[in-house]
Amino acid sequence: MTPTLPGLLCLGLSVSLGTQVQAGTLPKPTLWAEPGPLVTWNSSVTIWCQGTLGDQKFHLVKEGRQTPWDRLSPLEAGDKAKFSIPYMTQDYTGRYRCYCISPSGRSEPSDTLELVVTGAHRKPALSALPSPVVASGGNVTLQCGSQDRYDRFILTKEGEHKSSWTLDTQQHPNRQTRALFPVGPVTPSHRGTFRCYGSFRDKPQVWSEPSDPLELLVSGGSGKPSLLTPQGPVVASGQSLTLQCRSAISYDRFALAKEGARVLRQRPAWQPQAGLSQAHFPLGQVSGLHGGRYRCYGGHNLSSLWSAPSDPLDILVAGWFPATPSLSVQPGPSVAAGQNVTLLCRSWVPMDTFLLSKEGAAHPPLRLRSQPRAGQNQAQFSMGPVTSAHGGTYRCYGSLSRDPYLLSQPSQPLELEISASPRQDYTVGNIVRMAVAALILLGLGILLFEVQHGHGGTQDAARS
Repeated sequence: MTPTLPGLLCLGLSVSLGTQVQAGTLPKPTLWAEPGPLVTWNSSVTIWCQGTLGDQKFHLVKEGRQTPWDRLSPLEAGDKAKFSIPYMTQDYTGRYRCYCISPSGRSEPSDTLELVVTGAHRKPALSALPSPVVASGGNVTLQCGSQDRYDRFILTKEGEHKSSWTLDTQQHPNRQTRALFPVGPVTPSHRGTFRCYGSFRDKPQVWSEPSDPLELLVSGGSGKPSLLTPQGPVVASGQSLTLQCRSAISYDRFALAKEGARVLRQRPAWQPQAGLSQAHFPLGQVSGLHGGRYRCYGGHNLSSLWSAPSDPLDILVAGWFPATPSLSVQPGPSVAAGQNVTLLCRSWVPMDTFLLSKEGAAHPPLRLRSQPRAGQNQAQFSMGPVTSAHGGTYRCYGSLSRDPYLLSQPSQPLELEISASPRQDYTVGNIVRMAVAALILLGLGILLFEVQHGHGGTQDAARS
């Protein structure tokens, strides 16, 4: 039966006091762990030390201990030994090395193996900013964050040669700790699956549970699609929401990414007509989690690369907190074309930003920082000179800096009417009327001239 570390912790020195050997005369052995150096709490792990044929003893040494953790003979007169840990806990974490003993001496120590236990604390969250799909040559930031007060975050990437990076945490204004891992300029080799962990400074080899996996993808820069929503950029909490990704390129699939989220939604494309492709992404009933910035991408079945991203689309969720601002207009709700107009949004409840939205408009709402005045918060949206295009129904909302995509209740609607200005009303009908009037005036002028000329000629004849 293979000896285990717990049963051999009481062994003495790695080299018997009666044995005189020369250190460093043999090549250093190789040390590794199966299934890997990151071990889930209470699961088993095997540490292998491989030397050369003829080695008689393999010694495993843990950093910080004066005595070896284990000593074994090679398996079946081979060149390696197996050290087993049946239940991994924080007691077995640390940095290990091994060396071999043979009649000719002692080997150099192996390279260091760092054994880590995971699952000791709650998992952090991993996201990609601005998106998990990155253009080749571009940059992306992987953000690891948690409400727990971790001292460090560790980012790992799956693969044949598993890589990891460690950063000290930063305190975020919302009391969250986080670390930002910059990646770039991005190449196809950066594609892969990432996870992050949290740890405390006094126990650096005791990690949290892993975050949910985040897959980083690389786009190839082909023509960008467009992203829109039939409901408009401002949606009410509880309303059904669908985003549409479209392109004049015949893509086979589309992907939808939300800034700061790890999930990349994918759907097959369909062609409403020749040369066009699109996909619908139903997001269900709107909640606060739907607020944010979205982009979409197109892809072909025979390529792992995605297109360039669409222009960003901000989804704003109204009614998330009960405050209701008021909206008024100066000089009034009915003005002549060419005048200047100011829409004033005010609230007794503190707001960081006010947004002005026009019903049916394709462009996103206007945003202004709030200004305190007479005990209220307000923002003045100036327009002018106005035209008929400014007419319509307006509402305003308030938002807070910590959640810029979550809005207050809407103000009461305000209907702005733009009437024609006499000096600027150049419609076809008015142009015709002005032309007729000009012709009449011209005709009257000619008639008057002829009358005066004829009257003058009569008087000259009489004098003759």
